[in-house]
Amino acid sequence: MKQPISITGISAISAEKSTGPLGAHALCFDKELENWVGKIPEEILAEIEAIRNENRNYQALDASVLYAMYVSRLAVKQSGWEVNSDFGINIGSSRGATQLFEKYYDAFLETGKSETLASPSTTLGNISSWVAQDFQNNGPDISHSITCSTALHAVLNGVAWLQSGMCKKFLVGGSEAALTPFTIAQMKAIKTYTRASVDAEFPCLALDLDKTENTMVLGEGAAAVCLEIGIKENALAYINGVGYATEKLKHAVSISAEATCFQKSMKMAIKDAFGEIGNDGISAFAEMTDQVDAIVMHAPGTIAGDQTEYKAIQKIFGSNLPLLTTNKWKIGHTFGASGLLSFEAAVRMLQNGNYEEVPFISQQTQPKKLKNILVNAVGFGGNAVSILISGT
Repeated sequence: MKQPISITGISAISAEKSTGPLGAHALCFDKELENWVGKIPEEILAEIEAIRNENRNYQALDASVLYAMYVSRLAVKQSGWEVNSDFGINIGSSRGATQLFEKYYDAFLETGKSETLASPSTTLGNISSWVAQDFQNNGPDISHSITCSTALHAVLNGVAWLQSGMCKKFLVGGSEAALTPFTIAQMKAIKTYTRASVDAEFPCLALDLDKTENTMVLGEGAAAVCLEIGIKENALAYINGVGYATEKLKHAVSISAEATCFQKSMKMAIKDAFGEIGNDGISAFAEMTDQVDAIVMHAPGTIAGDQTEYKAIQKIFGSNLPLLTTNKWKIGHTFGASGLLSFEAAVRMLQNGNYEEVPFISQQTQPKKLKNILVNAVGFGGNAVSILISGT
């Protein structure tokens, strides 16, 4: 990478509570949805609802937009950036304004008429534009959707703008608020959703490579990260490598047996970070992979998703695997926000030095110090992203 990227602010919300017990998941069985889900805690929702009441224009915003505003405010506050200052914004979502879209469409089916704010409040662009309205920033404001790798694609875009010299600061993020019967029905239609009983100890068995059925659980959440070019004194961690790839599909939700997209994205990120090590060739790349202490996997809790990513990691790292973990067993799969929630977990591990293990898989030997962590995300369409994060 031309220059390291400083992470100067980060905020994330999900089902996980800061006071939750170690080794316990934050999922709940919702009686209305009649399924396991990952819901944002009520105390956080109350703070988000307070934002809605600040401004008449905020009253009609979808939850996904308010989630993005909430985490963006916290991340920007931590970074020390000022309102009305120069920075870009790129925040995306996989499903977009799900709750409002379904509400407005239901009303249309009943009345044959559309409500006035149906279009402006459900267009994908409003997720970044309302964050921009909140900050009155001077810079580009971008929204995008690339399925479950949306948030890490925002990071890629932010890095590209910074490395190009067109911006010195960039706020990137992902947000998802899709806990609706229709969304869950879609996941059940493709047979990825968990069938765990109400009293299941672990309804989502993400990273359990021996499970015999799919166990994905849908969660809601959002995350925002402040990025700055170069090494900054207030950096929480650094982005030192990025990688991305797309693989050929067999069908709309397919992934290859050994996740070639992940093999390419991980290799690219590792070379981007450690390309100066050793000589050219195979031995030099083996030296590079030794620098990676852990991987926060995408691992959505499906058989194919977990196993193919694991096989891709084996292809890249051989028998000397880094520590492997995921947070989806704990908070569910937050679709477009998931990559940055994994990113936030990686930064947290680098800061406190503690590897966050998955309680129902075999324990792994932790290195004396976590220095470099790789974060993976992929989504429908075979679009993979890998980000190499290093401690300060």
